[in-house]
Amino acid sequence: MKFIGAHVSASGGLANAATRAAELEATAFALFTKNQRQWRAAPLTPAIIDEFKAACEKHGYGPGQILPHDSFLINLGHPEAEALEKSRKAFIDELTRCQQLGLTLLNFHPGSHLQQISEEACLSRIAESVNIALEQTEGVTAVIENTAGQGSNLGFRFEHLAAIIDQVDDKSRVGVCIDTCHAFAAGYDLRTEEACEETFAEFDRIVGFQYLRGMHLNDAKSAFASRVDRHHSLGEGNIGHTPFRWLMRDSRFDGIPMVLETINPDIWAEEIAWLKAQQTTTATV
Repeated sequence: MKFIGAHVSASGGLANAATRAAELEATAFALFTKNQRQWRAAPLTPAIIDEFKAACEKHGYGPGQILPHDSFLINLGHPEAEALEKSRKAFIDELTRCQQLGLTLLNFHPGSHLQQISEEACLSRIAESVNIALEQTEGVTAVIENTAGQGSNLGFRFEHLAAIIDQVDDKSRVGVCIDTCHAFAAGYDLRTEEACEETFAEFDRIVGFQYLRGMHLNDAKSAFASRVDRHHSLGEGNIGHTPFRWLMRDSRFDGIPMVLETINPDIWAEEIAWLKAQQTTTATV
């Protein structure tokens, strides 16, 4: 079974995220559990936690259907000690918030070397950060998102993801989320079914499907292999509809949250409905 949804707003309270996802007839959703552009946030109160859990139960969302995202400020591979420690503390807080909310996944961007340390050193630093955070929390899997490779961001090669996983001590609590726009911009072709087969065969060989914990379903405004991160609505960018049809019909992607981060929330309900339909129809767009 496919869990399909969108990254919805938690404005006005975390419980509202579940309500907004239900309004889209989504079977999955993503959210920020705090303001993603601020370092600090007020602690979660028992009332907020209870309201969120009640809303999820009301609308039928279990932990395996929800893919929270951490703050964009966090850089777990930061080359400077003080900034690295700040990021590590923030990441532990994000994992703790998920734990308190009864969630089992936390999606994060791996980190950036900022042209100050080598890729290898940065990847090791990211893995060390994950180890430190997992030791201080429980029950939540750290889900590494592949990146487009913009600037000095790492995670744009499957080898980067594998290198981090290899150095994480508790492999039962580490996974990956593949963003289709990021993969395409990083040079992994998805424009035909054959290309999808080749790309995910490479993913399986280097990382392994056993680590796949989520997907971000986005078309791309950016060009193939451009290393530029620009999302687009499904079928309106340079990727096209083909890979999303293909993904919906491949059982290897069952049972994980598959979340839209496309640019027009006004058509999310339509995009979700279209994705659902691809599981049972051979119709073309």
